[in-house]
Amino acid sequence: MATLNVKNFPDDLYATLRDRAKREHRSVAQEVIHLLGRTLEAREPLSILDLQGLGKELWENIDAADYIARERDSWD
Repeated sequence: MATLNVKNFPDDLYATLRDRAKREHRSVAQEVIHLLGRTLEAREPLSILDLQGLGKELWENIDAADYIARERDSWD
């Protein structure tokens, strides 16, 4: 197995990781492996175009990420 060393790991983030590992009854190393594995093996993000029923046709020619970015920009 490979070894991973992380330099300049923020103390507050490490404390959060350590507390989470304790709650999950894992070592810090086991928790890091668990979190990385879960994150990196995550499924493809769902698309709004996969919706079924009312509303799907409204998004057919719209880039949802672009639409959301424009909406967020309008809040300022």
